[in-house]
Amino acid sequence: MTKTPNTPNSVATTASDVASNTAPGGEAVTVIGLGLMGRALAGAFLDAGHPTTVWNRSAGKADELVARGATFAPSVAEALRASSLVVVCLSDADAVRDALGPHRADLAGRTLVNLTSGTSDEARALAELTGDYVDGAIMAIPEVIGTPDAFLLFSGAPDAFAQHREALGRLGKATFFGEDPGLASLYDVALLGVMWGTLNAFLHGAALLGAAKVDASAFAPFANQWVGSVTGFISAYADQIDRGAYPAEDATLETHLATMKHLVRESAAVGIDTDWPARIQALTERAIGAGHAGASYAALVEVFRGRA
Repeated sequence: MTKTPNTPNSVATTASDVASNTAPGGEAVTVIGLGLMGRALAGAFLDAGHPTTVWNRSAGKADELVARGATFAPSVAEALRASSLVVVCLSDADAVRDALGPHRADLAGRTLVNLTSGTSDEARALAELTGDYVDGAIMAIPEVIGTPDAFLLFSGAPDAFAQHREALGRLGKATFFGEDPGLASLYDVALLGVMWGTLNAFLHGAALLGAAKVDASAFAPFANQWVGSVTGFISAYADQIDRGAYPAEDATLETHLATMKHLVRESAAVGIDTDWPARIQALTERAIGAGHAGASYAALVEVFRGRA
């Protein structure tokens, strides 16, 4: 059974207060979920002049927002009825379903924007809650929400997104990928993979140089410069992947493999864990074994596709 939270001590909110959340300015917005990110989202809407209604199971998390002008709704139903744009940011898809599933009638005629992290299949399943469903992914930390450094990815109902694009743009740069509600989540995990791959490579390099008494702060500028250069490879390889042809315009996989072995040997020699470079070497050996020895590094995509 869901327990309705108490109203925050800083305000006594009634249902009529919530329903009247239509003051002049930006369109009214409701934010469901007030974790670190949810509070940042609500704060950005408030800063941009949007009348903002909030709801959270633990009511105390709304106190600061209420002090800044937000309205706390005493129930999910009243929070939904307060605005035509509803933004939800909870722990996972199950939490979204538990919170909003019993209130489909209250969602009717409203746009639901789900900024909860999840998989593409979960996004498509949650789209059944309402016809005006937009799924989103936040590529930013809470501190930069509402600034040019934040960008968000969206997919789902095109008309619903277009109707609220201006409001959603208050959170950061908003990009829409189409009507498949799962696309934003797919972009999200793909981009996070790029992040983790880059960070893992940096951490391994920092450990390797650290064995020679080189500080990570001394290594970082060179790593940043090299990451910038790698973006050129990404653009070139993306074109090769789309064409399904992998000409070795810079170096062949055989050449890459030779230097990968150097990285593995150097790591082992100074007692640094070799799992990361050894995995890269193994992937490359699989691609070469499948006939891509003279191809570019982009041919490794065939390994990830299960074709090598």
